[in-house]
Amino acid sequence: MLTNAPVNPTIPVVDMERAKAFYIDKLGLKLASENAGGVIIEAGGGSTLLLFPRAEATKAEHTAAGFFVADVAAEVAALRANGVVFEDIDMPGLKTENGIAHIGPFTAAWFKDTEGNILGIADVR
Repeated sequence: MLTNAPVNPTIPVVDMERAKAFYIDKLGLKLASENAGGVIIEAGGGSTLLLFPRAEATKAEHTAAGFFVADVAAEVAALRANGVVFEDIDMPGLKTENGIAHIGPFTAAWFKDTEGNILGIADVR
């Protein structure tokens, strides 16, 4: 079955050039390939994101893709220095301080790409 199959998120994009610039220039990811069907962006560990063109924006209320990092605070600082804006969340059971949430033993933070898609980073434990 799918036990050994990698899984990679697909992310809708209205303005492909703007989105590519964000993922490559702001997040530091690498362009792997591009064609009429979309753009494949390389991330760590052999994972990829597929950015696919869409005529109208979609609104997801959830995290579309998450990145696992060794140090969330350091990654937040580095991404902020690159112009990424982190979400402030204050709801029952989840509150960020300086853009970072502590959820039990985990630490996480969220930001939006240029298309409004929610992306997250979390520590690996």
